[in-house]
Amino acid sequence: MSNIYVAIMAGGIGSRFWPASRTSRPKQFLDILGVGKSLIQLTFERFLKLCPAENIYIVTNHQYKKLVQEHLPLIQEHQILCEPSRNNTAPCVAYTALKLQATQADANFVVAPSDHVILKEDIFIDKIKEALHFTQNNEALVTLGITPTRPDTGYGYINFEKEKNGKVFKVKQFTEKPNLEKAKQFLNSGNYLWNAGIFIWHVKSILNSFRKNAPEIMEILEKGNQFYNTGQEQEFINKAYPTTPNISVDYAIMEKAKNIYTIPSDIGWSDLGTWNSLYAYRNKDENKNVKSNKIILEKTQECFIRIPKNKLAIIKGLENFIIVDEEDVLLIYPKDLEQEIKQLVAQHKNELKDYF
Repeated sequence: MSNIYVAIMAGGIGSRFWPASRTSRPKQFLDILGVGKSLIQLTFERFLKLCPAENIYIVTNHQYKKLVQEHLPLIQEHQILCEPSRNNTAPCVAYTALKLQATQADANFVVAPSDHVILKEDIFIDKIKEALHFTQNNEALVTLGITPTRPDTGYGYINFEKEKNGKVFKVKQFTEKPNLEKAKQFLNSGNYLWNAGIFIWHVKSILNSFRKNAPEIMEILEKGNQFYNTGQEQEFINKAYPTTPNISVDYAIMEKAKNIYTIPSDIGWSDLGTWNSLYAYRNKDENKNVKSNKIILEKTQECFIRIPKNKLAIIKGLENFIIVDEEDVLLIYPKDLEQEIKQLVAQHKNELKDYF
């Protein structure tokens, strides 16, 4: 299908990966996996298996425009959508859909984060193609579903209608970020999938859903229909976009819409949202440590250790710690208490203002 497009969302700060991820260079622009490529480069290359580079758009904060151009030289300036403010993913998706509508009224497109890991890329592309075929022929909003492995409260959960021979399944209920008790119930039931945050829909279907379920966003952004893909687009967005509600597409659309579908997908997915998730993904030594560069360990186990290439680290007697040395910041923190890091940084924002 020549009407296939991709929108890669790359505007986040990645604050849970502090101190490596900073406002000036967030995690999507880092070689966080140690493979010689940033996460956004890996994501872009993955989607080249689906459509040509000219059909891939990057949606990011205005301050990262030069970083996008640096990391993705195949992307032209008009393919970079610059948000003047961080208003979460619903305005981001609506803006993208309106711009695509002005480009190609029959656009059938994928929305995906820039910082996820997908190990089984060929299976992933096959699942995306199944979804695109479905959304081309049905007014449906499709999300890829991942079998949950733990009662995580940071994901959306999908309860779907199981059919023996189906590939695309009707969603009964979409629950965004449940509390721990509900997450445990969902996991134990075996009837739920995680929402991977990878969405597939036709431009007409998602815009119709916005008009029905989040009209306040559409009322603002549709006023710029005559400006999209013109020299006046950015000026309009700079004025209008900050006035849109700050809300995720999960809350604005996915929890409300009645035409939600899912495709269960075993694609080796990880959202790499935290140091712990990166620890789980990376290969480990005989003592279950994840380490890089010059590190000598004694009686140390189950630690994640990241140090600069030009530095030698000697560590003894630690168990279950995160150690991240970014030259100007050294973080040493219990791995089990990782969720405190973001709060701790926020509490000490005045002392740490030069380290964001």
